[in-house]
Amino acid sequence: MNLHEYQGKELLKRYGVKVQEGHAVESVDAAIEAAKQLKNERDAHIWVVKAQIHAGGRGKGGGVKVADTLDKVKEKAEQILGMNLVTPQTGAQGKRVNKVLIAEDMYYGEAKDRHEYYMSVLLDREKKRNVIIYSAEGGMDIEEVAAKTPEKIFKEWVDPATPLEPFQARRIAFNLGLTGDAYKNMVRFVTMIYKAYVELDATLIEINPTLKTSDNKIVAVDAKVKLDDNALIRHKEYADLRDITEEDPAEVEASKYNLNFIKLFGNVGCMVNGAGLAMATMDMIQLAGGSPANFLDVGGTANAQTVEAGFRIILSDPNVKAILINIFGGIVRCDRVAQGIIDAYNNIGEIKVPIIVRLQGTNADVAKEMIDKSGLKVYSAIELKEAAELVSKVVAAA
Repeated sequence: MNLHEYQGKELLKRYGVKVQEGHAVESVDAAIEAAKQLKNERDAHIWVVKAQIHAGGRGKGGGVKVADTLDKVKEKAEQILGMNLVTPQTGAQGKRVNKVLIAEDMYYGEAKDRHEYYMSVLLDREKKRNVIIYSAEGGMDIEEVAAKTPEKIFKEWVDPATPLEPFQARRIAFNLGLTGDAYKNMVRFVTMIYKAYVELDATLIEINPTLKTSDNKIVAVDAKVKLDDNALIRHKEYADLRDITEEDPAEVEASKYNLNFIKLFGNVGCMVNGAGLAMATMDMIQLAGGSPANFLDVGGTANAQTVEAGFRIILSDPNVKAILINIFGGIVRCDRVAQGIIDAYNNIGEIKVPIIVRLQGTNADVAKEMIDKSGLKVYSAIELKEAAELVSKVVAAA
């Protein structure tokens, strides 16, 4: 689950991480009041107006602006609120900005006394360890740094069964070239960031930039935090942090029916039971020359209602030119899936895209008979390879 910058900062503050303070607002009037509040709280005379969307690269897209008067705060907030912000991470379609963060300016003092660093914590799946990735070349061009000068990117691996050792935090601060108070503050910063990553059940904490201020404070100027949805049972308050306006509408709808759905960019809709079979199905479609439009696992408790919901979600994508249903009836019964297909046809109305059905396992013979007698215009297949090739054939003919 992705969080907004202001939400991530609030969580990090619980662990003693120093952050750029600010207030998230949804209107221009509230933005002015937030700036006044910061002026009173922190003697702020320069403010940063930052778009709040679930994507990085906001500065490059015009979503981060500096204001040195309250009138400028109003002007910048008017420009950003409601804009369709396009960044390298949003794609060409961009994202609408519904909130802005009015934040204090941390870039005070002499420029030569400040420095931006990059810091992130995530799981290295290959090594099966957590990893802290860091660089002295932080800021908006970190991707270019990683691509052109990878030697400037450092990594510190941590065994998940043990805490971050003090010598590791010191090594990070040393590799960043820090000394004195800045060194001590970076050691504490890294220690607290890693502690937050573990205890929050996060899948990513990225602080870019991590700023050394002119008076040697280490501050999280930005905060990209992703939380593990599977940890909701331990952190029920996380549900309140979810912003469904930032999520794909089809994925939001799927969650209502406990369907595991991820939208992709192909033209073949997939409805499968079991994550492994779903991945194999997508691979076979790709090998046969097609392109999956989604990952949809109806799970082991699929019934007519969930299958119909899956149909509606897949058909909401205008790029879908065919649908492949691949069900192995182990726990789920094939006749239930067949009834869902029939109900979907009857309730949705005419379905114009071709449907390829492969049902194997429990009550597969009953399911086939149900579909044959329904009069539905579907193609049937026995082998997965056959089904994938049939999908490619009907898509090419469409």
